[in-house]
Amino acid sequence: MDPVVVLVFCLSSLLLLSLWRQSSVRRKLPPGPTPLPIIGNMLYLGVKNMKTSLNNFSKVYGPVFTVYFGMKPVVVLYGYEAVKEALIDMGEEFSGRGTLPLVKRVNKGHGIILSNGKRWKETRRFSLMTLRNFGMGKRSIEDRVQEEARCLVEELRKTNASPCDPTFILGCAPCNVICSIIFQNRFDYKDQNFLSLMEKFRENIRIQNSLWIQICNTLPFLFDYFPGIHKTLFKNFADIKSYMLGKIKEHQESLDVNNPRDFIDCFLIKMEQEKHIQQSEFTIENLVNTARDLFVAGTETTSTTLRYGLLLLLKHPEVTAKVQEEIDHVVGRHRSPCMQDKSRMPYTDAVVHEIQRYIDLVPNNVPHAVTCDIKFRNYLIPKGTIIFPSLTSVLHDEKEFPNPKMFDPGHFLDECGNFKKSDYFMPFSTGKRICVGEGLARMELFLFLTTILQNFNLKSVVDPKDLDITPALSASISLLPSYRICFIPV
Repeated sequence: MDPVVVLVFCLSSLLLLSLWRQSSVRRKLPPGPTPLPIIGNMLYLGVKNMKTSLNNFSKVYGPVFTVYFGMKPVVVLYGYEAVKEALIDMGEEFSGRGTLPLVKRVNKGHGIILSNGKRWKETRRFSLMTLRNFGMGKRSIEDRVQEEARCLVEELRKTNASPCDPTFILGCAPCNVICSIIFQNRFDYKDQNFLSLMEKFRENIRIQNSLWIQICNTLPFLFDYFPGIHKTLFKNFADIKSYMLGKIKEHQESLDVNNPRDFIDCFLIKMEQEKHIQQSEFTIENLVNTARDLFVAGTETTSTTLRYGLLLLLKHPEVTAKVQEEIDHVVGRHRSPCMQDKSRMPYTDAVVHEIQRYIDLVPNNVPHAVTCDIKFRNYLIPKGTIIFPSLTSVLHDEKEFPNPKMFDPGHFLDECGNFKKSDYFMPFSTGKRICVGEGLARMELFLFLTTILQNFNLKSVVDPKDLDITPALSASISLLPSYRICFIPV
């Protein structure tokens, strides 16, 4: 048979299968824009600025609607009420993690962030317990953060008030805190292994948010048959895994089961305890991926928030001045800020919250999935369907936060200037999949920012009015524009 005829027949069959599958599934799911065969709604979604596209769809289809990434349906939850109803009121049913082809290739269902079922529950429970035992939320971890804040100040002094890109230095500080928990010790800011590891993580985040990776996730055969930046991504993941395995081997050789030094030691001890249990979730593969997950979650999100926060403070010097005035009044110049200070610093607390609200770091959340067939607002959602709970729609709700596109610490202050909590504050998500390191991240953001502003005045290299604070367009994370800053010792 003519190869051209065979090709046409195969493509036609694929097209008809796509149309049949989409029509049968769509009858049960919430409404949404009509998908095209094979590529779904990818042309309408505007992959580089997806949150704008989803906002426009919500105005047409309401707070619960369906979009298609290729042939895969994704149910979007838009607005506080829909997100709360799903992630809190029906938390168990919506506690699954939606996985993409790239994720499956990299972690094979291991780790804490992107795993599911029994593995996720056991790994999360163990990780939370271990992190708490090593001080997360306690005074001991606060001491580590304060010590790292002092190291950060010393590194910033070395810039000699000259213009600098703060990306690297602000990445080192939170990275070292999580390293002290996972690997026992921190790294010197000049350590080459440390620098290489951080660069691979940063490069991977850039690549994962590229248009090419979004296309490959829709048409996964591209990963195997086409060249592209995904090759660099896979190599970086392999190098990171090799580094983690080296650290684990070092720990195995010096392990004292009666005196665990860090997270890796605790995991190895748990592995030994369960070595006779068939299908135990505590394996070397799961340890590698869990350690990597904790490293990424404890580094990139916090460092990006810090960098974006300083950019916003450069843009709004009047806000910076008020924070420094509060620091002078409550903390002074002769001791380090501590978490006990926060209750007496409502304006600073409001600024930290507003930074997180405004930057909307993970607009569509990390994808969820339903764990069983469920009925949600009169729609039938099949088990395994991917869910996008839009955090943008909650953090930028106009009723809760007037002028949500404006940076305004007043969003978290009452009429008397006291700090005002909000149920809409969900930068760490909510429900059963809420970020494991939320407590540590909150502590780091408050202590690092207050320590920096206690020791330095911030100076922009351009007029603050000309600073661009618009996030770079991205599919899944808000990437701030690059900028330079001067840290002027006070």
